[in-house]
Amino acid sequence: MGDISRRRLLAWMAAGAAVPYQITYARGGKGAGTVRDALGARFPGGEPDSVFPQSIMSADPTATGVLLWTRIAPGAHRPRTPLRFEVARDRFFRRPVLAGEVAPEQIGPASDYTVQVDLDGRLDSDERYFYRFVYGEQASRTGRCRTAPAAGRLVARLSFALLSCQDYTNGYYRAFAALAARDDVDFVLHLGDFIYETAGDPSFQALPFADRTLILPSGGQVALDLDDYRFLYRRYRSDRNFQRALEQHTFIVIQDDHETANDCYWDSARDTLGAPDHPYTIDPAFGNDPARLRQLFLDARRAWLEYVPARVRVREDAASPQDYVQLYRRLNFGSLVDLFLTDGRTFRDPHPCGEGSFGERYLPFCDDWRNPGRSMLGQRQREWLIEGLLGSRTQWQAWGNQTFFGELSIGEGERRIPLNVDAWDGFAGERAQITAALAEAGRRDLIVLTGDFHSYIAAEVRTDYSRQLLPRPGELIGVEFMTTSVTSASGLDQLNAAIGRSQADPRLPLPLGNRLVQTQNPHVALFDAALHGYSVVTFTPFWCEWTAYPVDKNDPAADITPRPWQRLRKWAELPGLDRRRLSLLRDRLR
Repeated sequence: MGDISRRRLLAWMAAGAAVPYQITYARGGKGAGTVRDALGARFPGGEPDSVFPQSIMSADPTATGVLLWTRIAPGAHRPRTPLRFEVARDRFFRRPVLAGEVAPEQIGPASDYTVQVDLDGRLDSDERYFYRFVYGEQASRTGRCRTAPAAGRLVARLSFALLSCQDYTNGYYRAFAALAARDDVDFVLHLGDFIYETAGDPSFQALPFADRTLILPSGGQVALDLDDYRFLYRRYRSDRNFQRALEQHTFIVIQDDHETANDCYWDSARDTLGAPDHPYTIDPAFGNDPARLRQLFLDARRAWLEYVPARVRVREDAASPQDYVQLYRRLNFGSLVDLFLTDGRTFRDPHPCGEGSFGERYLPFCDDWRNPGRSMLGQRQREWLIEGLLGSRTQWQAWGNQTFFGELSIGEGERRIPLNVDAWDGFAGERAQITAALAEAGRRDLIVLTGDFHSYIAAEVRTDYSRQLLPRPGELIGVEFMTTSVTSASGLDQLNAAIGRSQADPRLPLPLGNRLVQTQNPHVALFDAALHGYSVVTFTPFWCEWTAYPVDKNDPAADITPRPWQRLRKWAELPGLDRRRLSLLRDRLR
């Protein structure tokens, strides 16, 4: 593995894995303790933040469990004190289900005092539970988690909140406050950019939020090492609105680029991270050293493993940093939904026309973006995705995908130019392989769930994006719903920054730009590059409905009452169903 020693890799594995624990109470379990044993901190006192400064989180549900996460404050750490966890059916813990202890030696600076507990195999399916941690005499805040429906079980309704792109420095997390107040969401799918590697980048925004300023331990503007990444996760997760959402919902999280470096990819020619904007690449003082970039990649992954619980595979014997963590995975939700999560950065090829200017990286003035051999997923992951989608027997196949999958371009015929080849338009050949495989198998119910572009978008997924208004028979295989950013700069934010305005003006919704994109791309039913917030996708056996919920990220006291702005619905193709339409139904609500 090059400059990565086996000992260091084993340490990183331990940092990312869910730790072993001892059960002290299990309802109906053999050898379990008493109910009293399970409630050792029934009436805890003190202040949770003094011991649990990043609060708690649950993630990656299975039919019989979830992952639980917390972090102990270094100042509160005691080398001989175990960490207790308690699970109950009620928030007052009067009906305990499970309790256990994490041994003291599992807690410490090697994992930045973070702890993950895997309850898979311990809980009932499709149930909501309450949980907390107890360290010494201090209990954490109480969290709420949910397990998935069992495989094959009939499910009448299932909803996921969708989030993406939450630059801490560019606004307030009112979208998380709104989400925390909702009881009608089953799970939360975060589609990437859980943190930004920058401590405020003025290139794309005016940064008027003085109280959101970050100063990295390295003193730079971009994360340079493990300490910087850890600092960012700690600061992001100290936001109380963010914590409330993490406490109230079970999250499913995938990465995009900013967990590592902007527009990153894998530089196969040098077998290292490609990070076109990072100081390690562009600053002569660092010499564009492949070993330094590989270490940056591993540092970013290690910090993510510590702070984002996920059922990912960490490989002790990885021959390459690319194989250190397998981020792509599949989650099942009964008979209704199979959710596929892909990794669009670790195996992707470089940008087709170069890594320099805006025109090179996003608006290509070369023909290499048409190269059918270019890959975003890599062969192994692409085959895993196609085989999984084709083998799925659920009503819906949902794909958690970082960058826009459909086409967004301008121009006529062969002169059409993509708007962003950092997205799937830069990998059109691989996109065609995926869509062709689904079309040949007669699949029509793919739902692509996307983030990254800081816009609300709803579009048809086609095998051919020629400019006919309606697709030809067999070309339509599903729909794509993109959720906008929580705070990160939208098109309107960037426009305001360019003209010197400090904040986006809601009276300037960029209607001309939005209409131009839709006119040039008739498969796009909705495009809006002005708003921030979140969205919710709901699945039933008969339809899939997506609803956008804008939230003002510029005002720390903004209204968080859920007010749907746009709602679009896709009907399932079921035998005997009168409404077999595959088109999107648009319902303007603002």
